Amino acid sequence: MELKNKIWMTGSLEWYAYIGEDEVFLGSREVPYPLSEGDTWTNEFGDVFRVEDGEIKLVDRVPPPQKHW
Repeated sequence: MELKNKIWMTGSLEWYAYIGEDEVFLGSREVPYPLSEGDTWTNEFGDVFRVEDGEIKLVDRVPPPQKHW
């Protein structure tokens, strides 16, 4: 599957992508790799993403997940 979004990882192992004109933080360890059609994940800020039609989309915002130390 070829993604329509430009996606990259920083030296801090954080994933980013352009969604439309906006540079968006996708997450770090929670981002599934390799990305496949239908993959869904929630980043540490509560943004929910899904891969639909070869494109990463921001589909919802929920309360951030609890961190258990």
